[in-house]
Amino acid sequence: MSIGNSPDDNSPQDERPFEEDDRPSIGRALQQARIAAGLTVDDVSNATRVRIAIVHAIEQDDFAPCGGDVYARGHLKTLARAVNLDPVPLLAQYDAEHGGRPAPTPAAPMFEAERIRPERRGPNWTAAMVAAIVAVIGFVGFTLVNGDDGEGAGTQVAEGSTPNTSKPTKSKPTPTKPTDPKPDPSDSAIAAAPQDKVTVQVTAPDGRSWISAKDHNGRLLFDGFLKQGDSKTFQDKEKIDLVLGDAGALQLYVNGKKIEDEFQPGGVERLTYTKGDPEVG
Repeated sequence: MSIGNSPDDNSPQDERPFEEDDRPSIGRALQQARIAAGLTVDDVSNATRVRIAIVHAIEQDDFAPCGGDVYARGHLKTLARAVNLDPVPLLAQYDAEHGGRPAPTPAAPMFEAERIRPERRGPNWTAAMVAAIVAVIGFVGFTLVNGDDGEGAGTQVAEGSTPNTSKPTKSKPTPTKPTDPKPDPSDSAIAAAPQDKVTVQVTAPDGRSWISAKDHNGRLLFDGFLKQGDSKTFQDKEKIDLVLGDAGALQLYVNGKKIEDEFQPGGVERLTYTKGDPEVG
């Protein structure tokens, strides 16, 4: 009597190795990376300026709202960078699933403008006669003036008079003022830190980063990118909530004191600061 394998028995096919076809879809990969980075769809939409509906559609592998392959590839590259994901494999996967990379649009043909031949006209004798008369009058006047100047010069030499010569004036060089050194961000942070409020200054000395700041009521104070060298200062009577997209590129000054935490490059940090010592709430 033979006993058949039950449906619960393990078969060799269940132990087959991981294949390339088993990789997650494009939308699933973006969704997993976003969750791992601690970001919501609203955070990604605010950081990339891609509409929330399009972000939701792409995470469901629906690229129709993008409006074409060119826009879909651009959205994929932007969203991948926002969630710290390499966009190159996603673009290659998209091209393989949608018929390859779109061909460039051919340039419009150039047409050479027809040259217009100028119309031939006869010589303008009136203008030529006027020019000749003006030239003669000018020559006669020049001769008379030179004759008078020659006589005056001869008389001046005979009387032994000497022409006046003027010495060139020396101009004193104007002293240049030394340029003022650039202000230290910590100086401005300390100066703008009243005792009855919480003051947070965010600077981007090492690169570009996205930040979001809210007050104690949840009102959005700022949402956008800081370029390298830019600085933003936020104040509230109770607390400031921060979300830092690339915390490693930023430096914080809380209530006039520099925060010495070593944030990792590309890391997303959610911080809350209140009055008193600069400690994370």
